[in-house]
Amino acid sequence: MPAIRLAALGDSFVEGRGDPGLDGPFHGWVPRLADQLGIPRRGVLNLGVYQATTQDVVDGQLPAVLARKPPMIVVNVGVNDLVSDYDPERFRRNLGTIYSSLRGMDTTVFTASYPDIPKNLAVPDAFRSLLRDRFAEANSVLREITVATGTLCLDLTAMPGWAEARVWAADGIHPNAAGHQLFADQLTEFAARATGLVQPALLVGG
Repeated sequence: MPAIRLAALGDSFVEGRGDPGLDGPFHGWVPRLADQLGIPRRGVLNLGVYQATTQDVVDGQLPAVLARKPPMIVVNVGVNDLVSDYDPERFRRNLGTIYSSLRGMDTTVFTASYPDIPKNLAVPDAFRSLLRDRFAEANSVLREITVATGTLCLDLTAMPGWAEARVWAADGIHPNAAGHQLFADQLTEFAARATGLVQPALLVGG
């Protein structure tokens, strides 16, 4: 069993949906990030699953990662909670379980805030407003939990590019190839600045 150096937990954003692959159904930001960090593909564990919720990560993906204890973990999950059967208490509890469980492992844990996906959706204005309130609440909860657990959180609401249509697939929910590349680039730079995991000279465009 090869040593896992990078593990990714979450939903279809982690799976790579929106970015068709040459050697599989999707490519996505996970292998792009691994390439930029110099991690061979055999050292990557991508557990992202379409329509996964925070409960799915707690029940299935989290135990798999805890058993492997990789040095770098990235978690991106929650959008499916927010756009469907949203339960604020369950959402908070699950995020707390995920990030507190990963804390204390000999690893560095990353996540990212939720961008303004409701802006992209063809939904009635009243529902868009409801979703935006949920996303704002979710980002507040995420900030609170990541600070408490020492998780490094990339704030996509403050990063360039995510308000532009060019980075989103036609469904408005998933990034396209440009969006997945943008996330890989931004997370690589964030990791370099936050931890020194990557030398700035190795950054794409650096």
